[in-house]
Amino acid sequence: MTAKQFLELQRRRSGQAAQPTTAARPKKKAAKKATPAHPGPPSIPPAPEVEPLLVMLSTPGRHWTLLMPYAEELLTSNQRLHHMAVHRIRQQLRADAADMARARRLPTLERAAIFYLLHPRPLSRKRDPGNWAPTAKHYVDGLVTDGGLLPDDNHEFLMGPIPVMGEPVTTGFARMSLVIVELTEPLTSGNAKTVTGIAG
Repeated sequence: MTAKQFLELQRRRSGQAAQPTTAARPKKKAAKKATPAHPGPPSIPPAPEVEPLLVMLSTPGRHWTLLMPYAEELLTSNQRLHHMAVHRIRQQLRADAADMARARRLPTLERAAIFYLLHPRPLSRKRDPGNWAPTAKHYVDGLVTDGGLLPDDNHEFLMGPIPVMGEPVTTGFARMSLVIVELTEPLTSGNAKTVTGIAG
């Protein structure tokens, strides 16, 4: 007689019915995350004030302001995206910037400073425009490499891109403006002393 059979015999002798095995409770389904509401149609933010940016530079020349094409997907430094999604967005940003350079007929410059102004969604929380540096970088790549704005985007020809907080949009996703400023002298620390705060 096995131990199991012996225990069953003991239960029968004592008049106790065998305890039915309790059915496993069904697992609760994980609650689905609520899909965030769409922010609405695209909107055009106010044109940025350029004069406060120009005073940061010691040798500004001509300047151009570009409101970049509306896109529901921009790159930020705190995203977690599949590398294929990053590649797709990066290619689109570069193409948008190159198309903008051609449409505005931007000249080829020897040197330039580029500011990027973030126009955030109308939310109450604070924003750090520096988090959008990946988007600005690919816009600059499109302007320089594909649009022919500068001979190269290294430190000899380009200052920036420099983050600035712009006016928020009223509806839609965040947007970005680029302010391109021609520099009439070679790039040195003195050209941006008010930006870096360390040039003397």
